[in-house]
Amino acid sequence: MDMRPDFDDIFMDLAVNLAKRSHCIKKHVGAVLTKDTRIISIGYNGPPAGTHNCDIEFPEHGCARDSKGSCSLALHAEQNAILYAVKNNTAVEGSTLYVTLAPCLACARIIFSMGISKVIYLFSYAEYKGIGSDEGVDFLRKFGVSVEKYAKEILVADPLI
Repeated sequence: MDMRPDFDDIFMDLAVNLAKRSHCIKKHVGAVLTKDTRIISIGYNGPPAGTHNCDIEFPEHGCARDSKGSCSLALHAEQNAILYAVKNNTAVEGSTLYVTLAPCLACARIIFSMGISKVIYLFSYAEYKGIGSDEGVDFLRKFGVSVEKYAKEILVADPLI
């Protein structure tokens, strides 16, 4: 019996650990973008590099919120992973995205537009936000992107993940 972890486990473990890098005071999210069992980019949620860190500059309430109650200054983990790859001339078409929180609708549109072919997520965005369905997951599936909820248990010690 092969005792080595499979790549889904390795990449989701990495996404969970990347989420711990987040400076958000509300939610920590990590993402790993892969292609052919290789990591092509990583990301976690937070403001653009070089701007500020919410937990340091706004420790009590975090940054300002938009009309939906989301951070007005932060990039989502998926956006950071995709933007870093593109900034470094790495093709993301046909890649797989591992993310600790199912993509929101805005991220889903970006994921689809960039040609990412598969998304594996750990936790439901709808449950976190208290909305009826995972709109981003529904969108991706509607337009042919493979989406799976990560099926295994994973130890998450950070309460904000």
